[in-house]
Amino acid sequence: MARNTYKQDEKLNEAFNIKHLLRASDYIKKYIRIMIFALVLSGIGGAFGYIAPLVTKTALDKAVPDKNVKLLLSLAAIMAGLYLVSTIFTTIRSRIMVKVSQNIIYDIRKDIFTHLQELPFEYYDNRPHGKILIRVVNYVNSVSDMLSNGLINIVLEGFNLVFIIAFMFMADVQLALVVMCGVPVLAVFMFWIKNKQRKAWQEVSNKNSNLNAYLQENIVGAKITQIFAREDENVEIFRNLSDDCRKTWTTAVKYSNLVWPGIDTISVFVRAAIFLFGLFLLGNGNKSLGTIVAVSGYASYFWQPIMNLGNIFNNFINNVAYLERIFETIDEPVSVKDAEDASVMPPIKGDVTFENISFSYESDAEELSNDIANGENKTEDTKENYTEAGDVKSGNKMVLKNVSFSVKAGESVALVGPTGAGKSTIVNLISRFYNVNSGRILIDGHDISKVTLKSLRSQMGIMMQDSFIFTGTVEDNIRYGKLDASNEDIIKAAETVCADGFIEKMKDGYNTEVKERGGTLSEGEKQLISFARTVLSDPKILILDEATSSIDVRTEKALQTGLDRMLKGRTSFIIAHRLSTIRNCDKIMFIDNGGILEAGTHDELMARKGAYYELYMSR
Repeated sequence: MARNTYKQDEKLNEAFNIKHLLRASDYIKKYIRIMIFALVLSGIGGAFGYIAPLVTKTALDKAVPDKNVKLLLSLAAIMAGLYLVSTIFTTIRSRIMVKVSQNIIYDIRKDIFTHLQELPFEYYDNRPHGKILIRVVNYVNSVSDMLSNGLINIVLEGFNLVFIIAFMFMADVQLALVVMCGVPVLAVFMFWIKNKQRKAWQEVSNKNSNLNAYLQENIVGAKITQIFAREDENVEIFRNLSDDCRKTWTTAVKYSNLVWPGIDTISVFVRAAIFLFGLFLLGNGNKSLGTIVAVSGYASYFWQPIMNLGNIFNNFINNVAYLERIFETIDEPVSVKDAEDASVMPPIKGDVTFENISFSYESDAEELSNDIANGENKTEDTKENYTEAGDVKSGNKMVLKNVSFSVKAGESVALVGPTGAGKSTIVNLISRFYNVNSGRILIDGHDISKVTLKSLRSQMGIMMQDSFIFTGTVEDNIRYGKLDASNEDIIKAAETVCADGFIEKMKDGYNTEVKERGGTLSEGEKQLISFARTVLSDPKILILDEATSSIDVRTEKALQTGLDRMLKGRTSFIIAHRLSTIRNCDKIMFIDNGGILEAGTHDELMARKGAYYELYMSR
């Protein structure tokens, strides 16, 4: 999948169809009983309200002409009672539906978040995080009312129309038919506006998503913005994105605002026709004033649910684009997942084997298959196709081609080479954060694609380049990888990586609150806390990807003693630009041009005077 940015509109892979709506009903089924109860309350309340015009007709045709004050007062009391009962029932229904709506929000958001936990690194590599966030928060909020109140109101207004039509025809058939003549006109109008609305609101969804993506990126990178004095440029970008949102919103609202006036205009013409036709019949003595007023009242009632349905239709069209995005996220395939016959990984000893591994971050499987089919094993300098951030590729070239090696249990292996060569890729594949294009990775003879991810990763300790710190206490952050760890275990882990010194100096020690992404900590402190978190998990295989890059040399030397003790008896893979930290590794592999150029101990590689020798001497 091509990388999406805040500059690009997201394209839907599949247009909305009735299946989306049917699928949305799954979130309603568990609340169907309480929703039916709310519907019954609304129906009863509405029925009481629709009796009112008949009471008015009786008052005008009998009580007023006969000057029957007692009957008139009785009818007034009945009217008040009807409206009171209608109001009470409607209020109860509203409270029920508020609760149902919040429950639906919870269910949808839980499904999206659960699925996001399972999606592979590749999904997050290719999307701005702001575009993911807006789906979980904003879009779910928008569609929840459509799925709860929207459905209830559609059924309710449908019943209302049936009641109104029945009462209207009971009052007078001829005038009722006049009212019904406006329905075909309405149908043509709604058909014309439907497609225009949907496309307009899809554009709103795209532009809001772009704005949210840029805003999230800019907040995270606020320090870099100020360092390079890019405030003016960023404001201009934000102004342009906001202007796109304003323009698309204005266009969408323009179509939405045509619905209510359109229905209202048709209603006005219909009611005018009732009075014209009714007064003509009244002059001939065929209609009473009470009948004309009653049918006019029912005509007003008749167009009210239609206007309500128009508003519901508006809401539905507005939120269809959001519903599409939600289901698109939930349907995003989990490319890295347990096989159907996956087994639990037994306790790991530490033997690791790569067998003819080929891999690319973007879909390049077709090129690979052709090369293999033709017996080719091309290697080329592709460094320009990569970025510095964790060997994440910006091009479509193969990162690894037919890479094979074996590591025995307990060995420490260093991976060195130029930026973008594939060092981080190798350790990411060991943890199965990505699927390989071809070949197999074995741990203790077990193909990692055939064991459960949880049983595999729970036995690994991975220290990534990005030392992420969560909001909470220092203790919470260290305990993150092992929730049942005791306070003593946490302190011991911190001592092992030389983090206890600066932690104890903090105001509240291990209970000190740290802000989002560790904003109050230095890069070195964040790295040491992350290191302690990794050590606490007591991994069988340890992966250190630039684990000491932000730690000062003095602390690193002290850390090395504890690290050597921890690495003893564990298989470890170490990536480091400070070559002094890897001299004692059992094996050093120089990665470049999609493969392993040379491998051996530090002394062996220095004696060869090859790529590693040149790299070491250049430092």
